[in-house]
Amino acid sequence: MSTVNLSIADNYIAKLSLNRPEAANALSTQLLNDFNDQLSIIEQNTDIRAVIITAEGDKAFCAGADLKERRHMTEDEVVKTVGKIGQTVSRVEQLSTPTIAAINGAAFGGGLELSLACDIRIASDQAKMGLTETSLAIIPGAGGTQRLARLIGLAKAKYYILTAKRFDSFEGKEIGLIEEVIELNKLEEKALNIAREIASNGPVGVKMAKKAIDRGFDHDLATGLSIEKECYMTTIPTSDRLEALQAFKEKRKPNFKGR
Repeated sequence: MSTVNLSIADNYIAKLSLNRPEAANALSTQLLNDFNDQLSIIEQNTDIRAVIITAEGDKAFCAGADLKERRHMTEDEVVKTVGKIGQTVSRVEQLSTPTIAAINGAAFGGGLELSLACDIRIASDQAKMGLTETSLAIIPGAGGTQRLARLIGLAKAKYYILTAKRFDSFEGKEIGLIEEVIELNKLEEKALNIAREIASNGPVGVKMAKKAIDRGFDHDLATGLSIEKECYMTTIPTSDRLEALQAFKEKRKPNFKGR
């Protein structure tokens, strides 16, 4: 049985579900392998317009690294495993397709880091989260020190990481980490609705918008505007752009093909 389930909704939306609820969906070596296998399928499917990352069960999104497995590792094996978690998280971030983390429960350490690599984060009203690695005498090793600061600011990131503070989804929304807090039984449908909104827009335009934001963020404004122009120019020769203009003229919804 796979530790990561992949399903397709509405032809255009991929849903990845971590499937180790008995182990709080911790990032075991097997789960990382399965997760990467499913990412490969998504990357090869040009019809996919949005990706939802969530987990099975109602208690945990992902508890982070599998500490039971890690206890039996050598230092070299630990370094290798941490590297693999980081590479997996970065692979999610590098998807050209928009990603939504639907945090259904506890998200700590590498589990929260996985959500930080997504474009949008929503969470259950019962979810708890935190980058708690300093309480284990280590630091976030899958991008947490870098991505959290970029999302909520330097001072707040230091506060949450250095104290190893655990917080709920409402606090996560207050600090700008979580976009929406939803009742658990409505979380999946909310994630699907957001994904549907994204999927209904021009696929090339959506991908170029994501690319322009991501690539331009760490540059000065002039460079960012240059990146934006480059991405905009990619949309000009597409048939989708012409379809949008025709649909506007005919007062109907456009039928985008992603080209």
